Amino acid sequence: MAKALTRPFVLFAREPIVQLLGVYQAYLYGILYLFLTTLPSIFQGVYQQSTGVAGLHYIALGIGVTGASQLNARTMDKVYVYLKSKNGGVGRPEFRLPAMFPGTVLLPIGCLITGWSSQAHTHWIVPDIGIALAGAGLILSFQSIMAYVVDTFTLHAASALAAIVCLRSMAGFVFPLFAPAMYKALGLGKGDTLLAVIAIVIGCPAPWIFWRYGERIRNSSRYAKS
Repeated sequence: MAKALTRPFVLFAREPIVQLLGVYQAYLYGILYLFLTTLPSIFQGVYQQSTGVAGLHYIALGIGVTGASQLNARTMDKVYVYLKSKNGGVGRPEFRLPAMFPGTVLLPIGCLITGWSSQAHTHWIVPDIGIALAGAGLILSFQSIMAYVVDTFTLHAASALAAIVCLRSMAGFVFPLFAPAMYKALGLGKGDTLLAVIAIVIGCPAPWIFWRYGERIRNSSRYAKS
């Protein structure tokens, strides 16, 4: 019992895979909750829409998340099998990462479109497009990270996921707290640009690093599958 309760913290302290992917997923989760809490203020404050109409824009986030998740769910295993066959029938956890590449690009693009189109007071469909793209980027990276961690740590996958979930839950709590002050100081355009830049700096290198060096990192790990 003691080992099971402390293992997630040990994994986070010792495993570069859990650290990097955990920090990035925490950032993703924070942005998701930031969107959830700030959408009404955008469409009620900037577009002067009623509470009921402003709430309908959550549909854009739902379309992005649902559409991308369903597409990825239907292609992830096919991509894995294809890459495995090209690798002599030997599978690797890194074969779960291809969907993360477009995910890390769609998220900052969606943030930029949402922020600057809202600040410019363009037609409401434009920020909705940005919101949908951000949602698609979020879920593609989410699914890839979770699948990669499970394939990497196998027996200790629950502990690795627990470490990541703990960190991302804290981010989901913190991000909505500073969002109003950030947007008040920077505005919607610059505020979302800051989020996009951080997403690029943290997220874009991650799939490349693990695609190229993932096997080496796993071989040096005590808990990961070699």
